Amino acid sequence: MSPNNDPVAIPMIERNPSDLPGMDSSDPDTLTGEAVLSFHNISYRETVQSGFPFCKKTEEKERLSNVSGIMRPGLNAIMGPEDGRSWLLDVLAARKDPRGLSGDILINGKPQPANFKCTSGYVPQKDVVMHTVTVRENIEFSAALRLPMTVKRDERRRRIDEVLELLHLDEVANVKPRSKELRKKTSVAMELVTEHPILFLDDPTTGLDLKTAIDVISVLRKMSMRGQTIIFSINQAQYSIFKSFDSLTLVTSGKVMYHGPAQKALEYFTLAGYKYDCHNNPADFFLDIINGGFSDLLNTEEEGHDADKYTELSERQYQVTEKLANMYAQSSIYREMRTELDPLLGEQRTGWSSALEEITCVTPFWHQLWWIIYRSFKNSLDFLNATVTQAMITIIVAVFVGIIFRFLRNDCTEAKTRHEHTSGYYRVLPYFLGKLLAELVPRRLLPSIIFTVIVVSIAGVKTDVNGFFTMLFTIMMLAYSASSLPLCFKAGESAMGVPTLLVTIYFVFMLFFSDLSILSESLLPGLSWILYINIPHYGFTALQHNEFLGQNFCTEHNTAEVSRCRNYVM
Repeated sequence: MSPNNDPVAIPMIERNPSDLPGMDSSDPDTLTGEAVLSFHNISYRETVQSGFPFCKKTEEKERLSNVSGIMRPGLNAIMGPEDGRSWLLDVLAARKDPRGLSGDILINGKPQPANFKCTSGYVPQKDVVMHTVTVRENIEFSAALRLPMTVKRDERRRRIDEVLELLHLDEVANVKPRSKELRKKTSVAMELVTEHPILFLDDPTTGLDLKTAIDVISVLRKMSMRGQTIIFSINQAQYSIFKSFDSLTLVTSGKVMYHGPAQKALEYFTLAGYKYDCHNNPADFFLDIINGGFSDLLNTEEEGHDADKYTELSERQYQVTEKLANMYAQSSIYREMRTELDPLLGEQRTGWSSALEEITCVTPFWHQLWWIIYRSFKNSLDFLNATVTQAMITIIVAVFVGIIFRFLRNDCTEAKTRHEHTSGYYRVLPYFLGKLLAELVPRRLLPSIIFTVIVVSIAGVKTDVNGFFTMLFTIMMLAYSASSLPLCFKAGESAMGVPTLLVTIYFVFMLFFSDLSILSESLLPGLSWILYINIPHYGFTALQHNEFLGQNFCTEHNTAEVSRCRNYVM
């Protein structure tokens, strides 16, 4: 389409001013009512390490360069390559390290509060809902921990029911979110129930079918018409989705190509001389422009010369980025935006720096502890098959160990865990205690009791109370030590399979070296130090100490003086 052709008319969203709540900014750490987010000359540099361990190279990469803009109540879309749109979204949502940030981010003209992550909603691209509890229970968990205690139970239930109905989840409220579509809707519902004035979403339509994507955007549009500021990144948008946008921001290579009303974007680019096909989707048209005409380059009829083609693409990308950034900086839309931004910055222009991050919770310690224990038990119920399997393995191993101890005793007589704490769901201490208590009884205490009872009954070991509970305590400590080891490996390794491999290798070798006689000077001299890092050795030694200490194995002389016996096993 030439500049003289009529662009496609994109309808604007009408908002009823009477639906907008009032703004209460008396408390800088509390966001209520309508919120306007503005960012002024934002730049972000990331420190990246590359290379092998102990010889890594450190370099800084510029992710955002002198970015400014304003996000009002409505649908504010950020489009462009992933390295641009995601970085801008996460920086605005305070999800990046503030040490790499320069510039100002203001909420209603005031500095972004330190607990902004707890007073705003954020839906990550990878859903973090609990798959083992129902949709309603996931939303209840979010509402119970993120709504103040002043919100009564009936009000919480009303909000949950409203969100379920809004997202068309009321019919599947008691279903566990297994499918991607259901997980995405549940993630959105967990944030909507808090009713924060600003909501961030990272690619909320990625991987969804068209119907579900339209449902999600329709719900976000309804919330924005109530005065909520919705800011989201999006990869590709069908026209039915694109026409609902209020604001559009095009970002590539860390620079803004366009920031303004979505309805004026098509006119902006056509007046700049870009030809638009009336059958094309405006969103695809914009992405094609900021990507340097990628589709035109690949649709050429020439075959071969692939290397030259992609070299040309890279050069064109850089040239287009510079050209569009300069064109936008000189446009009337940019000047109008600066006219609105400068008064918002006001006195914050000098002497202000980004506040340190702070995690705040609106619920007390015991409330958080109760809900974490409750959800952990609900989660454990879903692993019934795994729990039964664990119990069967425990019984088999206990019988095997009991028989071995029985033979041993006969020989002696005759000759072995990235999207809730950050958002202010709970503090570290109640989460740790809740998970510990929920794991202690069903996953560790009961198997240890079963194991101990079977071994004691078969092996004929000490049956007094002290001996039984000492053995039970030893087995529990051994189980907890073994369980904590993969967590230690996981804390320093991001790859999922590496901790499992390291723990398997560790226990294979440690079980082999558990016997002290193997480490004797005649067999493996100089390896006795392995016992100090051998978890099974400590457990086996404690069990031997509990069982054999003080027992009389010298039947020949009927005395406890072992040195006078010729045949004994210790």
